[in-house]
Amino acid sequence: MAESTGMHSIGEIRKEYMLETLSKKEVAPDPISQFGRWWEEALRSGIEEVNAMTLATASGDGVPSARIVLLKGYDSQGFLFFTNYGSFKGRQLLENPRACLVFFWKELERQVRITGLVEKVSAQESDDYYRSRPEGSRIGAWVSPQSQVIPDRNWLVETEKQAEEKFSGKDIQRPPHWGGYRVKPVAVEFWQGRPNRLHDRIQYSLNGDATWIIERLAP
Repeated sequence: MAESTGMHSIGEIRKEYMLETLSKKEVAPDPISQFGRWWEEALRSGIEEVNAMTLATASGDGVPSARIVLLKGYDSQGFLFFTNYGSFKGRQLLENPRACLVFFWKELERQVRITGLVEKVSAQESDDYYRSRPEGSRIGAWVSPQSQVIPDRNWLVETEKQAEEKFSGKDIQRPPHWGGYRVKPVAVEFWQGRPNRLHDRIQYSLNGDATWIIERLAP
């Protein structure tokens, strides 16, 4: 039986996509350049938290997990985010250094899906970004044993107070358990919504000679 939401069933919720088109003739020769084009358009559109992306990981035995994280940079080498190395995603990446990223910019009727290999960034890159964070966020990286069970919210608040006292008037160095990861793409798909669910899907696949194969996928 279909579940209902208000006056309509879930199955009746739908949107017709009409804004743009996407063809192989229009896209850039490599996915990073194409991402840059769409990224700039997303920025100009004023999307709130435009850098929010789903990060999907899996354990060594294939158990999947996904969550929203924030993109903190991209270049020809890949896509950058930061976290606690001991977090659940960090532990999965240690077992299985592969991941998938998904951006959904509904205002533009677009998705970008990035599949790739994952590596830790250099200590210098992690230090540089850590120093750019607000003081509260730097302290928070010391406070939270991310993904571990804690007694209650009061424990977290008290631990934060203790850390604030400890670091008062001092330079707050990056914790050794916190830093960046880079997702190095091997496949990138650009999805543009189209009418009647006949969407435009252009996929870049990394070739053995480090060039990119560009193909259209069926919607």
